[in-house]
Amino acid sequence: MDAETFPQELLADEEPKYLRRQKPLEIKRRKFGRKTLNSFFRTTLWVGAGLVCVWSAYASTRFLVTAPEMRLIHPEQVALSGNHFVARASILQLFAVDRGNSVLRIPLAERRAQIESLPWVEHATVRRVLPNRIQVDIIERTPVAFLRQGSDMLLIDAQGMVLDRPLRADFQFPVVTGILPGMPADERQKRMELFESFSQEVENARPGAMNQVNEVDLSDANDLTASITGLQRSGPSNGSSRQMDLPVVVHFGNTDFGGKFTTLVENIAQWRTTAGEVDSVDLRFSREAVVNPEMATMAQLPPEPVPPPVFRQHVERAHRAAVAPARARRPHKTHRRSG
Repeated sequence: MDAETFPQELLADEEPKYLRRQKPLEIKRRKFGRKTLNSFFRTTLWVGAGLVCVWSAYASTRFLVTAPEMRLIHPEQVALSGNHFVARASILQLFAVDRGNSVLRIPLAERRAQIESLPWVEHATVRRVLPNRIQVDIIERTPVAFLRQGSDMLLIDAQGMVLDRPLRADFQFPVVTGILPGMPADERQKRMELFESFSQEVENARPGAMNQVNEVDLSDANDLTASITGLQRSGPSNGSSRQMDLPVVVHFGNTDFGGKFTTLVENIAQWRTTAGEVDSVDLRFSREAVVNPEMATMAQLPPEPVPPPVFRQHVERAHRAAVAPARARRPHKTHRRSG
């Protein structure tokens, strides 16, 4: 059927509305205005400033690292403070590898560790002083006693660090023994902590008492033994009127050093009256002192006395009298001789 035969009104009603032609939209094109141009210039400016800063930092770093004015050349550029017994030459030797280099290239942490490895150095601080100097500040170790190792007389501090004895130094310390060269560091520190406790407690009990201590034996960690003078005096046997100050070897154990030292000072005169000359005292036991323990041990085990001949005869007669009745009660055996 041909579409022309239908009424035009019906065809107009059946046509969908969305197929009808719409009004065309107007598209606005963005123009390159002044606001956009300002943003572009600001971005370019910031990028340029950043590149300039980076280049400046690079140039400055390169100058500081390579410039002759920043190099460590002369030994006088290394300043040292706080050293009394640490030789300046031993410090400068550690910075010998840095000569000719910029101070910014010197590994400060590594140099500080090397300096603190020296025996007399307890703590060190190393810092740069621009443009071309190094400052080294040292805290030295403090010795508290002489250390006798064989025929050598060294020094030792409270942490058990063994120190060489300086040639130009005057120390007034007691002598410590019992710390061997091969002893571990923690064991040396433990023995010296025992010595420090002894020194402090004795000084608190009697100010100036450590001046009377000549030698301290730390061989046994549970028994500190000290040789003390100024407690007793003995007249010489050659008729001279001069008296001798005899040392007393005292076993203090490992606790209550102050109380035991007070007991020693207050009772030494009485012990001399009772026992005569006092060579050693053992104060390790609670509320008890053993004077001259070597001799006391011998007194507890005397040799067995030999009875005199007359006494031995009486003993033999009594023994025979006691044995004779028992022998009489025994049955006698008859021995026949074979012919």
